[in-house]
Parts: sequence; structure tokens; C-alpha cells
Amino acid sequence: MPDSALTPQNPEPRYSSEHAPDTRTRESLDQEVVRICRDLIRIDTTNLGSYPDAANERPAAEYVMELLQEVGLEPTMYESAPGRASVVARIEGREPSLPALVVHGHLDVVPAQAEDWSVNPFEAVIKDGMIWGRGAVDMKNMNAMIITTVRDMARRGLKPRRDLIVAFFADEEAGGEYGALWMVKNHPEVFAGATEAISEVGGYSTTINGERLYLVQTAEKGRAWGALTAHGRAGHGSAVTHENPIVHLATAIARIAGDDWPREYNEATTALLEGIAHITGTEFDPANPQPQLEALGPTVKFIANTLQTTSNPTVLKAGYKDNVIPQDAIARLDVRTLPGKHESTLERIAELAGEHVTYSIDHHRPSVSAPIDAPIFDAMRLALNRHDPGCHVLPYMLGAGTDNNALADLGINGYGFAPLLLPAELDFTGMFHGIDERVPIESITFGRAVLSEFLLDY
Repeated sequence: MPDSALTPQNPEPRYSSEHAPDTRTRESLDQEVVRICRDLIRIDTTNLGSYPDAANERPAAEYVMELLQEVGLEPTMYESAPGRASVVARIEGREPSLPALVVHGHLDVVPAQAEDWSVNPFEAVIKDGMIWGRGAVDMKNMNAMIITTVRDMARRGLKPRRDLIVAFFADEEAGGEYGALWMVKNHPEVFAGATEAISEVGGYSTTINGERLYLVQTAEKGRAWGALTAHGRAGHGSAVTHENPIVHLATAIARIAGDDWPREYNEATTALLEGIAHITGTEFDPANPQPQLEALGPTVKFIANTLQTTSNPTVLKAGYKDNVIPQDAIARLDVRTLPGKHESTLERIAELAGEHVTYSIDHHRPSVSAPIDAPIFDAMRLALNRHDPGCHVLPYMLGAGTDNNALADLGINGYGFAPLLLPAELDFTGMFHGIDERVPIESITFGRAVLSEFLLDY
């Protein structure tokens, strides 16, 4: 990867000063991005699973439609099923010969059990300088940054350099079958001319050796969600039997858990660990990356799982009475695969399941990667350095998945770039799908400013 991504930069600004808002406008935008973020959090778009009535994103989609229409934009709403709504708007660029850029977020959120939280997860409370609520991090903060940025462009009559395709998808939290995947399959025309995309889970800062490092997502692992179904013979709980499906299932889970997936590196993980070694003055040894991983602090939770395949049981279902051996037992399995290892990993899981257990897959997507040595990466680095001079910017691979995976079916390279300057002491990565999810207000006002300049001039 280019040396420029590894070392602190403080370049001459590439962004035109005429794009910068005056003080009054900037203060108004700061208030607007907070208001929109809180409004979106208050619209409960909980997604319980990928089936038609598992969520209702339409109220949030209607709110987004109103905000875009208010400033003269012409968004379109698409419903894959009743209530499962996505919104897309195209904004004409100054240089129509350039490929378009997709800027996207998702409207749904994972469930939140209110009794576990210290605040109402859908009230969008402001406390300790932060917005609290489900979606504050994943990803209604970025949605608010996108909306505020394009509204500002429209009000001030500014055009981005290239066409922007602004999209807000349903169903990302359950794999996108009623959101991005459905849009790509049924309405590929709305993404015509696009070659790149930006979205969530990248561009956020972490602190290493007192220096700020921003992690831009350039790859994400593949995923496979499925079931291990053990078959046996139903009978009395007092029986002597070798056909208990619960035992078969437990044995299969133990085999899968005991099969150590090897550590492997790809372009993104190698560049990240080499970059951290440069920052910390350590030497990167592929056989022992611990010095670099430890330097990441809490952020290591997002990085350690990118160095190998993972296969975790997440749900168990078996039996209905103490004195009855059931006919079947089921475990749900969440498998995350490394680039180039998707099919071989699924074959290995089926082999480990054994003769009494069937492995079936409901939803799976291979991993995706985007180029690091690319103008868009340089543009993201420059935008961050303009607002945080001397910062480091490195690529990384996400251990989970985003809607960039769906857009890859159209040949669109996806990056995670939701820029946030975060306090060193905040365990930001622990907020994803976590309890008391929250984001600092100063982080999203910073992100809105960075995103605005990036979108105007990339």
C-alpha cells in the first residue's frame, strides 16, 4: 500500500475554501445533524430477522423522504414487502463523466431490551455530551451525517464533483434480503454508473501511543447463517440410548469449536498490522501479532476476529419436557469466512458436523475486498487530515458484514467511511449492538464536516 497511508500527513488542503460554510451555517449544521440523529433513533426500526414482517422501516423512510424533498431533492421509496422500505436519491455532479459514488446507510437496528439499559433506548437522551440510544452508533449517526450534508449542498446550491447515489436501505441487520440485496436484484438501474461506495464501520478514530489512527474499512469477511440439525429417536427420558439428538448436537458443536481455524493475512490485515508496527516502533511478525494487537486497546475486539475464520453457535433449540428425549435438536451457527476461503470453510463445517447432524445454510455471502492503493482511499485520508492534521489513516477488514457486500454484485467497490473523531477513553467498538449505545455529539459534528468536504470534492 502507499507510504502515505502509513505515516502522519498534513498536506496542503485539496478542498476548495469556497465550499466551507461560514460560522453561522456551520453552527446550524451542527444542530441539524444532532436533531436528525435523535429523530431517527426515536423511530423504532427494530429488526427481528430476515422475513417480511420482521421490521417496519417505512416510518423512518418517510421521514428521510420528507427531509430530502424539503430541500428540492427527488428521492424514491422502494418497498420489498409491506413496511420494508428503502429510499434512494441521485444528486447530479459537476463532472458527469466521472463514475458515480454510492453513499449509503441502513434504517433498521438490532433489538434493545430496555431493562438492560440505563436510559430508554428509543428516547435519544443527551447525557455526558453524547446521544444515547439504539442506532446512535449503528448507524443512525451516519444516516444523519449523510442527510445533513446533502441538505446543506442543496440549500447552498453546491454540486458534488461526481454524481452521488444516496441510499438508505432496509434490513441490513438481517442480511439485506429485504433491503440492499433486494434493491440490487430488482432495481440495479438506480446504481447505474457507480463504481465505488462508502458506508458504515470505518473512518472512526482510535488512539495508539498518544497518536490518532483512523481505520478505513476496505474489506469484510464473508458470512454464512445456518443450522446444525441433529437427528435421533424420541423416547422416554429414562431410556438407555445412543440416539439422543441433544448428545449428537453437543458433540458436533464441540468438534466445530475445537477445530482451530488457522491465522491468515490478506492485504488489509497485513497493511494494518504493518502500519501499527510503524506507529509503535515495533516489528510485525506474522507468527506473533500480539504487540500490534495489544496496541489497539479496546479496538482489538474488531481486529482480532479478522485474522481467522470464526464459527460460533448462537441459538440452541431442543426438547419440550424433562422426561422426553426429543426427535431433533437444532443449533444456529454464525460462520464468518476469510477472503478466498468461503466454500472450503462451509465444506469443513459440514464435515465436522458428523453423520448424525445435518448442516443447512439459510443465508450466505462471500467476503469482499476493495483496493487500498486507490484515489478514493487517498481522498479519505486527505479529508481526515484536513480536520485532524497529522493523523494516521490505515485500512482494515471488518469481521462482520455491511450492505457493501450486496453492492459488490454490481461490481461496486465498498469502503467503510463514517468519519468520527472519538475520545481515547471511549470503547466505541463495544457500542455496536451493545447496551447503552451512544456517540459523542462532537464526533458526529466532526464527521459531518469531513464527509461534506469528501463528497464535494472526491
